[in-house]
Amino acid sequence: MIHRLTLSAALLCTAPLALAQQAPAAPAAAKKPAAKTAPKPAAKAPAAKAPMKVVKAQPSSSRQQLKSAANQVAAGVRAADAALTPEQLAIAESVHTGTLPCELGAQVELTKDAASPGYFNLTGKGFRYRLHPVQTSTGAVRLEDPQDGAVWIQLANKSMLMDQKHGRRLADECASPAQVAVAEALKKNPPPSLLDPQPAAK
Repeated sequence: MIHRLTLSAALLCTAPLALAQQAPAAPAAAKKPAAKTAPKPAAKAPAAKAPMKVVKAQPSSSRQQLKSAANQVAAGVRAADAALTPEQLAIAESVHTGTLPCELGAQVELTKDAASPGYFNLTGKGFRYRLHPVQTSTGAVRLEDPQDGAVWIQLANKSMLMDQKHGRRLADECASPAQVAVAEALKKNPPPSLLDPQPAAK
């Protein structure tokens, strides 16, 4: 009897221990959900740039002057003429003008410019010049076109046109009626030659 009681008491003591061992372990603490990372803000689209205005470069004043001069030359117009001296204007008064026949059947047209006193326009086959008088030491009438290098030389009995840039004569033996008269007079009464013997002084 005592043995049974002792066994029963032992069973009662061990039963809770066995139950404790067989009881499932307490569930582990629930894992915290991973923190959601905040989405990065979308990159702002670059602001549309205002369209750039294309500004055309204005030509420099020197380029404008060259263009203007080229247009004038193409149109046959010269820049404003320089004022002439009283001596040059006096020479201009003795220039023979009109249609002047030259050698070999050629001819030139020499006319005064009414808008520019002292200036002349000379035209011929393949050329056109604007001339003005220059002073000489020989007394011959000389007209020049400095831009194109033309020189018109008027003598008492004839005139000639020279192209100084190319070293050639463009027209020769050109004569007005007054020059033709002088040339005829010289043929009848030629001037004494320097080689002729001079009469002895009395």
